[in-house]
Amino acid sequence: MTESRSLPDSPTPLDGVPLSPAESPEAPEQNQTGEGMGIDEPAAGQETSVAGEPEPLDETLETLLTLALQDLTERRSGLEEEIRQLERRREQIQREIGSSFSGQSDAIARRLKGFQDYLVGALQDLVVAAEQVELVAQPLVVQPSPLDQVAAASATPEAPAAAPVAAAGLFSQDDALIRSRLDRYSGQPDFYADPWTLRRTLEAAQAALLEDWFLNQGGRGAQASAGSRSRNALIAGAAVSILGELYGERFQTLVLAGQPERLGEWRRGLQDCLGLGREDFGPNSGIVLFERADALIERADRLEERGELPFIVIDAAERVVEVPILQFPLWLAFAAGPGELVDDELTY
Repeated sequence: MTESRSLPDSPTPLDGVPLSPAESPEAPEQNQTGEGMGIDEPAAGQETSVAGEPEPLDETLETLLTLALQDLTERRSGLEEEIRQLERRREQIQREIGSSFSGQSDAIARRLKGFQDYLVGALQDLVVAAEQVELVAQPLVVQPSPLDQVAAASATPEAPAAAPVAAAGLFSQDDALIRSRLDRYSGQPDFYADPWTLRRTLEAAQAALLEDWFLNQGGRGAQASAGSRSRNALIAGAAVSILGELYGERFQTLVLAGQPERLGEWRRGLQDCLGLGREDFGPNSGIVLFERADALIERADRLEERGELPFIVIDAAERVVEVPILQFPLWLAFAAGPGELVDDELTY
């Protein structure tokens, strides 16, 4: 009878040889994925979050629009405040202009217009005078011929009759011519008359004033003002027209007025009634305008030295007549009434 032998459940270690951990029955099972080696695995159902994920696009646009709207609102508020300040400033300026220049615009415009006319005319006269100035006068020596000596000897007796300047202002021999011209000027105006001839109509009172000045005062004296500077310019223009027929180019009119605006009115009045241009007003022309009496007196003295006749016209606004003016043979001063002087001062 054979005896069965049972195999051991586990290998029997050899004597003196230790078993390896893999061969040891007590060693725990380890999977190849690293289980049991200290590696943590995520729990079942747990989701991993990605770091740095951007916010949604709609929220960013809404934030930017809010900031832009806030900035525009602040700018609009600032602009509205500036507009309100400018409107208040405009209203303040309008009130100041209304209170400062109310009722004075017409007077200021007249003064500016008169001064402009006077200044432009004065500059033009200055240019003309500068062009006519001779810097170096070249002496001209001519040997007279015998025929010239004979002609001079024959003309010597007639010389006193050709120089009535010493008797200027005495118009007794010219009363017929003066009255006929005054009668003609009192009729219909001649708008197409030659220059230096009166083109307007004289009133009866103005014609009587000139007749008295020519025939009774001898061309030297004061007469009552006609009430305005334009009417006085008309009277002076009629006198210039008559004197032009009596003396030709041997006399020059000198007008004295204390302000440029008044001289501008005299210029316009004489231009209108005599048909003159700007070239007729100047130091070498027929009419010269003066602001100061001393300059007028100096000019009149030079005219007399050259054998010419000055005709002096004094504006009604001049309170006094300088004594040296009284020595000249022809002068006409307009005497203004108290009311006219007050109105003239208020205007200027």
